[in-house]
Amino acid sequence: MLDTTTSTALRQKLLIIEDEGEMCLLINLLLNDEDLEIEHVKTLSAAVEYFQQNTPALVLMDNRLPDGYGIDFISSIKNKHPETKVVMISGMDAAAKDVALENGADLFLEKPFTRSQLCRAIHLVTGWKREA
Repeated sequence: MLDTTTSTALRQKLLIIEDEGEMCLLINLLLNDEDLEIEHVKTLSAAVEYFQQNTPALVLMDNRLPDGYGIDFISSIKNKHPETKVVMISGMDAAAKDVALENGADLFLEKPFTRSQLCRAIHLVTGWKREA
């Protein structure tokens, strides 16, 4: 369980931008024991609509999406919602990692990843603490 002592609503909201249903399900299963409100969208256009009414604390985003590249959407998120942390999740090469970080991603998590790696990434970028 995560420490939710400040900004509870903001700190617990996680958006997954991923078009593969299996990957969304996997992330949900990996984070099942965490105290997070997890939502997901499958396209960048759906993410734009989501951000019009929501501000998640964290975005886990794939790069290759049906209507564009997540790597190009990072700066849009950061410009409009600088408090939102972005973790790019992709199986792409080191060049994609460099571009993602240059575009404002807080962390790059290479696929495939383990539950431990995912939880560590979330902790690193958000500062959320796990309760003992």
